[in-house]
Amino acid sequence: MRAPSALEPFLAGLRGRCPACGLGPLFAGFLKLRPACPRCGYSFADVDSGDGPAVFVIMIVGFIIVFGALITEIAYDPPVWVDLIIWPPLGAGLCLGLLRPMKGLMIAAQIRNRDGGTSGS
Repeated sequence: MRAPSALEPFLAGLRGRCPACGLGPLFAGFLKLRPACPRCGYSFADVDSGDGPAVFVIMIVGFIIVFGALITEIAYDPPVWVDLIIWPPLGAGLCLGLLRPMKGLMIAAQIRNRDGGTSGS
């Protein structure tokens, strides 16, 4: 059996999988964590990502939306209603799409750092 790479817990977190085994589901709902991994039994009871995922998502989506709106305004000068149709739904969609993977990534980082570089095994 091959040795796990250092990136595997983070990739598992991005996919919404248990950072310890990489197989079990991490979430019970959209953002609610399971109490433990059903596959390996790793407990998520003391894991808390706090506001970290939301902060990173706000920064990433804010950059994309502001940059896109600025380029659109300079290049095409659309009417205001076009901006209101494009940018708020795109921002909301990006936020919802990035929040769960970012939360999984933050949890994986917390587990990796707490376990001293191992991923629960």
